[in-house]
Amino acid sequence: MVKIVPDKLTGNNYEYWKVCLESYLMGQGLWGVVSGNEAEPQENDIDNYSKWKAKDAQALHAIQISCVGANEHLKIWEANKAKTAWDYLAKIPSSSLPLDEGSSRDVREEKDTTDYRQYETLHKALEGEGDQWNTIKSFFDDHPNALHERITAKGDTALHVAVIAGDLKVVKKLVDLMPKEDLVLKNKFHSTAIFLAAIGGFKEMVVALVEKNHDLVRLESGDRSLIPVIVASLYAGSEDTVRYLYKETPMELLDPNYENGKNGATLLNALIIQEMYDLALGLVKKFPNLGITEDHFGNNAIKVLAKRPSAFASGSKLVFWKRWIYSCIRLQESSTPNHGPCQKPTDEEHGIERSQQSPGNVENIIDPGPSFCGKLIWKLLNYFVPAVIKRVRDTKLRRVRALELLRRILKDIPNLPNSDLLKIGIDEAIYNAIKHGIVEFVSEIIKGNSQMVWRQMDKKNRTIFSHAIVLRQEKIFNLIYDLGAKKRIATIHRDRFQNNFLHLAGKLSPSFQLDRVSGPALQMQRELQWFKEVEKMVPPMYREDVNENDKTPSALFTDEHKDLVTEGEKWMKNTAASAMVVATLIAAVMFTTTFTLPGGTNNAGIPIFLGNNAFLVFIVSNSLSLFSSCTSLLMFLGILTARYAEKDFLKFLPTKLMLGLSTLFFSIVTMMIAFGSTLFIVLHERLQWVSIPIIILATIPASLYAVLQFPLLFQMFVSTYGRGIFGSKDQQNLHPRCFWS
Repeated sequence: MVKIVPDKLTGNNYEYWKVCLESYLMGQGLWGVVSGNEAEPQENDIDNYSKWKAKDAQALHAIQISCVGANEHLKIWEANKAKTAWDYLAKIPSSSLPLDEGSSRDVREEKDTTDYRQYETLHKALEGEGDQWNTIKSFFDDHPNALHERITAKGDTALHVAVIAGDLKVVKKLVDLMPKEDLVLKNKFHSTAIFLAAIGGFKEMVVALVEKNHDLVRLESGDRSLIPVIVASLYAGSEDTVRYLYKETPMELLDPNYENGKNGATLLNALIIQEMYDLALGLVKKFPNLGITEDHFGNNAIKVLAKRPSAFASGSKLVFWKRWIYSCIRLQESSTPNHGPCQKPTDEEHGIERSQQSPGNVENIIDPGPSFCGKLIWKLLNYFVPAVIKRVRDTKLRRVRALELLRRILKDIPNLPNSDLLKIGIDEAIYNAIKHGIVEFVSEIIKGNSQMVWRQMDKKNRTIFSHAIVLRQEKIFNLIYDLGAKKRIATIHRDRFQNNFLHLAGKLSPSFQLDRVSGPALQMQRELQWFKEVEKMVPPMYREDVNENDKTPSALFTDEHKDLVTEGEKWMKNTAASAMVVATLIAAVMFTTTFTLPGGTNNAGIPIFLGNNAFLVFIVSNSLSLFSSCTSLLMFLGILTARYAEKDFLKFLPTKLMLGLSTLFFSIVTMMIAFGSTLFIVLHERLQWVSIPIIILATIPASLYAVLQFPLLFQMFVSTYGRGIFGSKDQQNLHPRCFWS
């Protein structure tokens, strides 16, 4: 049975609320993210991470919307994850949850004298499994008034109970029996039947109710006075239900100048969270000011978009082959026509196609490049993994629409006075966009109003690029290269504490950025790269400038990173010591093998198999393995005896570790070749087929080493000798084509 979330969190109904909300979250498949049983995927796992974030946002929104009566518990509203909000709620005693004036009359009635036991048979039949309609119909024949009377202590009618139970057949039959006026009845939580059906995402129930009484789409329910389409978009997670209600809802109800001017903004923000950008785009095209209008919960679309990195190309990553597919797909979307404020829009005007394809009039253009190799790879992918191509295409479609939505919302921002910018929270939105690495958001802000580059966004008097340095968002910081002559002017800014850009680069990165880099040594390398890059930009006098704490940038860097240097030294030494054991073992074995040749020697001391080609392979591979293992051993010894100065982490130490790991891998490969050739020499006359399994087995150690160590080795090489993370947007293309294009 599907439980429904009540509108209020109040002292007297706290336990009921908690049980209902927990059941609702379970029924919607969201309990995993709330309880922590469903772990958060890595950001580079774009598909799973986007799905997890969507579920977490939906669960968090459900918890927050249900906590209308607990506004003083700010941690509920400040939580950025559903589990955080739920864990906090578990610590709040029910007596501390207030009861506001709007709900006190319904929830704390003086005395309810109704004997609900008379409806026990009906209630059980409505909630029971199987076909219970005969029992239900018989009860209504004996008690005609029960069709519109409240049959539970929570004020639910029979229709409410049937909707909560999720029985579509019973709901349809009840709707047929009831006059359309009774469909508007509310329970003690101000919820109508369509309100509950919209929360559950039961499209067929919603259709049955609306067809019987179309005025239900206008009826406001709940403490926030939400119309059904908003309720469905906030809670249901059912795209079909939202699209149906959106199509049936008169546009005048969503007009910011209408009686309840927050309906449109609330729906817009909910559509953004649900990633239904085609409908959101249609709303903004119709009502341009909707993006800066405050909704029922104090948010606006600018703030919501600034917290959704998955909606933009810069905020989420794809693996290289999906990135190539992404670049091959071209999308062309037709504009959405407008309609009068009181007219019922058509499917096309809502952005809904009648076909089962994705919403909107979208044309796909596939361009795998001119080369034969590119076209061949595209055909193979399209044949073997069409579902992956569709997902990538849908991802790109969402991003294209989200970017167009952002541009339309930000279109009039440059014309707003500073008082209005503060009112809509533009500084908070920009900061969140920087924090989440949404380059498109910041870029569009700067394009619309170049003066935003100099805007001091907070009490610390920090600008866009100041925050980009502090938060270590290189993609946003790279926008500074496109300022031309203004670049030097932008870099001489100081904050309230007299920190210049180099001081800010000397501060330690936030933990969420450090965790993106593997190992403290590479983290320290990335910190040095930031400091060196900013050092190139600022005037020379700024390098010895002091802040209000009388510290130069280099002194601040040393002070902030002393713990990271210690951790980096420990990590490098542990890695080197572990690999050194393997290198020593290989060197010892290869050296010993030189004096115990396979087959032995004759009386003259000449190897018996000297003329055998396999013996030559053995000698060469044995020698190479010995030399490379000794080289690896010396590299690791150099790491153990290094001085570990700050600047050594930039190239000196990573280079030694790369050489050590590379030569160790080469020594393992050549050692296995020497081992295989030895067995071949000894056994080839009796077991000639033995060479095949030997070759296969010999590849296992090398393959395991490659799988375990090559990701680190590759990342270290790219970060040390790659093109770097800094440069103009032409040099830092978000989705470059692969080499075969």
